[in-house]
Amino acid sequence: MKWRKTLCSMLLFCIVIFPLQGMASEKSDTLQIITDGTGQQIEVPSSIQHVVCSGSGCLRLLTYLQAQDLVVAVEDNEKRKDFGPRPYALANPQFRDMPLMGEFRGNAHPELILGLSPLPEVIFKTYPDAGIPARVLQEKTGIPVVGLNYGNLAHLREDLYASLRIMGKIVDRADRAEAIIEYFEKSIADLEQRTQNIADSERKTCYVGGVASRGAHGFRSTELAYPPFIFTKARHVASPDHGVSNKNTHADIAREKLLEWDPDIIFVDLSTLNGGEQTNAVWELKNDPVYKELRAVKSGNVYGVLPYNWYTQNFGSILADAYFVGKILYPDHFEDIDPAQKADEIYTFLVGKGVFEEINALFSHMAFKKIPLK
Repeated sequence: MKWRKTLCSMLLFCIVIFPLQGMASEKSDTLQIITDGTGQQIEVPSSIQHVVCSGSGCLRLLTYLQAQDLVVAVEDNEKRKDFGPRPYALANPQFRDMPLMGEFRGNAHPELILGLSPLPEVIFKTYPDAGIPARVLQEKTGIPVVGLNYGNLAHLREDLYASLRIMGKIVDRADRAEAIIEYFEKSIADLEQRTQNIADSERKTCYVGGVASRGAHGFRSTELAYPPFIFTKARHVASPDHGVSNKNTHADIAREKLLEWDPDIIFVDLSTLNGGEQTNAVWELKNDPVYKELRAVKSGNVYGVLPYNWYTQNFGSILADAYFVGKILYPDHFEDIDPAQKADEIYTFLVGKGVFEEINALFSHMAFKKIPLK
């Protein structure tokens, strides 16, 4: 009898323990550890089917990676028709009809996320400390939160590339991440090659005003490290070294300083039109007596460009603007470029659809044209 009890105990041990060991082995095989943009090591499933994106520009990067079909819910701004012309959203109108997971700028709602069906296996979060910090969001949901540095195409380009690679690895789009990085690098190299042998004496001075920064602004709002000027080696009057050393890039310039600098050519970021009828840059250039004295205004050398910022930086629009800026400043070096066609080529690669005309229509068709001031 004793041996029978011993045998039963051994069989019970095998029945209970061996399956548990198998489950543990299976679980370890389906997880991977990644280092996110904050330097934290995060354990995530090796195969991802469902995600959400929190924070400015996060869904834009996922769309670039052609992984938007994994999204199961969106921030409130994606459901608003009046939130502005973000190319990734125009190319994916289905975002408006998706479940809500929180407010924009990283203010995710844990209870909304936990109520989703299916549940996301990963939460991507740009600007990890904005809104609900990544660590807190992970504690409240129990879902891995991957913090990402959004970066830019100027001095933080490597941060942008690192984020694309982290996202790409997690959602099985590593090859696509490298293709995006290669596209950015080739485009920037092409712009720089076209303008590298132009003598300083032939480089006209310029200024870009009306640049958005957490909302629409007037003509005094500019970017010191404005990538379209950096890539084309333009002489930005607000940044004598072409912006390459500037890290805090947004600035509001005094009206008198603009009159003193008196640029040859003015570009207006058309996001300014959302600032109100009598506060946007176009209205100011038409009506402000100081601005009327600018030679670019007198000569009609004022041009509209696509929004640089709209829920943080629009990388596709930045590249498109750079080709238009080059075309205006150095027409002989951009003879083969049709700016509108180039914009749609860029958008098609990044977001899957040419949306230039849709954006342009929202700005009274003033993009990539002279702005009438009389």
